[in-house]
Parts: sequence; structure tokens; C-alpha cells
Amino acid sequence: MVGILFWIHAGLAIASAILCVTRRSPVASALWLILTLFSTAVLYVLLDAHFIAALQIMVYSGAIMVLFLFVIMLLNLGDQLADDIKGWGFGRPLAILLAAFVGIELWVVTKVAPDAQLLLPTGAMDEMVSTEGAVGLIARTLYTEYLIPFELTAVLLLAAIAGAVVLAKRRV
Repeated sequence: MVGILFWIHAGLAIASAILCVTRRSPVASALWLILTLFSTAVLYVLLDAHFIAALQIMVYSGAIMVLFLFVIMLLNLGDQLADDIKGWGFGRPLAILLAAFVGIELWVVTKVAPDAQLLLPTGAMDEMVSTEGAVGLIARTLYTEYLIPFELTAVLLLAAIAGAVVLAKRRV
């Protein structure tokens, strides 16, 4: 049953992510992204990462997406953004190249890494959570091994919002 739920939500996450990047309206794209984030949260639950699933829903599907929708509606981008992107001749070939790169990367990861390295031993998460706690386990890993990617993600989100404001101010 878990395997069936996994494949349903994995397919839903992939389909909604594709719909997110192919929609012309930024609001519709943001709503498809919310569905992608919820499907990802279900995948976390199926992998026994309940705390990360709760954070996924509260932080990303909740706060960050409300912020994105607020910026989109505040700047009144609507379908104007789609009209601006039509003139870019390099956008579609670049997107196809990046999609091919991600596809090849996923294929290499699944074929090169043995299955034993992809899965934790049975009960490993329960043992780690019982010794350190879910929050401590995640916080230690996030603020030691993944500190730079975590901070770069925050800067990237800030730059995206600032860029949206600059683009909107140029039109006014």
C-alpha cells in the first residue's frame, strides 16, 4: 500500500511541477507549485520524516507561497510576464538543455548507486530520533553540513523578490 501511495504522489508531484513551469499565469503557476509541495510532504510522511513533512507544509506551502502570491498580486503581473518572456529566443532551448541534464543526472544516480546505498536500514530513523530527537537531528545536520546551501537558498529567494519589484517598478 505504501508503494502505491508513493508512486501516486511521486507522479502527482512531477505532473504538478511540469504544470507549474508551463503555465502562463504566475498565479496559476504558484498554485501548481503548492500542489507540488503538498505531494512532496506526503512523500516525506511515507519516508517516516514526519517533522520535515510538517515543516514542508507550514513553511513552504504556507508562508513562502503566501509571500509569493502576495508579491505577484501586489505587483499585478498577471499575464504581462508571459508576454515579456515570449521574446526571449534562448529560453526554450535553455530549458530543454537543463531538463535533459537533470534527466541524465537522475539516470546516472539511479544506475550507478546501488540500491543498498539509497535506503536507510530498517529502524534507523527511529533510532536516531529516539537518541537525539527529530528537531535536534535536523538542526544539527542543517546548520553544520548544509549551512551554505541553506543560506544560499535564503539569498536566492530574497533576490527573486527584489528582482520582481525592480521589474515591476520599471513599468510604472
